[in-house]
Amino acid sequence: MSAAGTVCDAVATALAEAGVGEGHRLCCALSGGVDSVVLLDVLDGLRGRFGFALEAAHVDHGLSPLAGEWQAFCAGLCAARGIFLHVFRVDVGRAHAEGLEAAARAARHAALARVGCDWLVLGHHRDDQAETVLFRLLRGAGVRGAAAMAACEPPGAGRAGRLRPLLSLGREAILACARTRGLTWVEDASNADTGFARNDLRHRILPVIEARFPAARAMLARAASHFRAASELLDELADADALACGGEGGAFGREALLALSPARFANLLRRELWRLGALPPSTARLAEAMRQLRAVSGPLRFPLGAFACYSYRGRVWLARARVAAPQAFSWQAAAGEIAWAGGVLRCRAVIGDGVRASALARAGVCRLMPHPAGASLPLANRPAKSFRKLCQEAGIPVWLREHLPVLEVDGRMAWAGGLGVAAGFACAPGEAGWLLEWLPR
Repeated sequence: MSAAGTVCDAVATALAEAGVGEGHRLCCALSGGVDSVVLLDVLDGLRGRFGFALEAAHVDHGLSPLAGEWQAFCAGLCAARGIFLHVFRVDVGRAHAEGLEAAARAARHAALARVGCDWLVLGHHRDDQAETVLFRLLRGAGVRGAAAMAACEPPGAGRAGRLRPLLSLGREAILACARTRGLTWVEDASNADTGFARNDLRHRILPVIEARFPAARAMLARAASHFRAASELLDELADADALACGGEGGAFGREALLALSPARFANLLRRELWRLGALPPSTARLAEAMRQLRAVSGPLRFPLGAFACYSYRGRVWLARARVAAPQAFSWQAAAGEIAWAGGVLRCRAVIGDGVRASALARAGVCRLMPHPAGASLPLANRPAKSFRKLCQEAGIPVWLREHLPVLEVDGRMAWAGGLGVAAGFACAPGEAGWLLEWLPR
């Protein structure tokens, strides 16, 4: 089979396995380099066979004086084929913790995520996969990181799917296809700069490895598939452990969580942090989180980067370390849940408990608001005390007090989360009431 036929078959197989068909919208990430040009050419040729709509997207990182020429090349390529081209100009943060390469990659991914499509199609190939695996292993990646890039990431939660149909092919096969098809492309001179870690791996280190292990790139790419299978098994184990620990709603039972082995504890927290879009912390940091959860029986907040592990009243959850202060708003009694400071405020109709329904029905204005600084709350059958004192007595940690929800009825405090109902608003036995429950997460 010809080089062009090999590439076309690989792309067609990937599209069929992903279920791409009539009416689907595909967007090809087009840098102007040979990989993305070949991919666009093959996708263009497959439009009639699969019935999808095709667009392209080009990201200008603003890092090269030739960026304008590359954009013009991509625009001309798409115009000649009747393909709409999205162009994004991004600012690359020079202070990224992992360097300029990582900053440019993050900016590119964020821009491409803005395209409205069903599938974003990327030109990564087998050699890219091998370099990614080696690069991540040298940085101490775990199983998920070493799994590198997936050939297919299905759409979900408002996010377009990701397809990498060239992932089984080496760079030489793609170059051979481009020459056979008479394609032209642009060359980015920075790809030869070994001052960048990935380029150094490609041009200097991998050739040395291949001198002893000729199939190194293919074997590294194969290893990625093994790592991915292992990562999927670990995800299944994390899901089972989350269920066993009562993890509905993102919070776990403390005792059940601590009954896990250290490895399963770390695996579950990594999985939850990944779902939240957070970078995974080190193994040592996760071990310290488990140690502190064992050692501290009371409230705990343990930082894990931008997120933190919280423990309070037998529950453990992960949330951002800093949550924006909630804003006051008008409220009418109704059963359901209200988002509040990263947690949930639940309200349900009951008899003989909570805030008197008649008091709320007669009220002119009801508001949910953060507790007023320095205020006191006269709880039913108890003397009025400051919020600070009441929180101390109730065991509410300092980091939750600033977000404590308060129900204000016609200017009077009627209820406070975690503290209770104020005198004058408490239900009598047999009286209709509204029970409010604050669940911080």
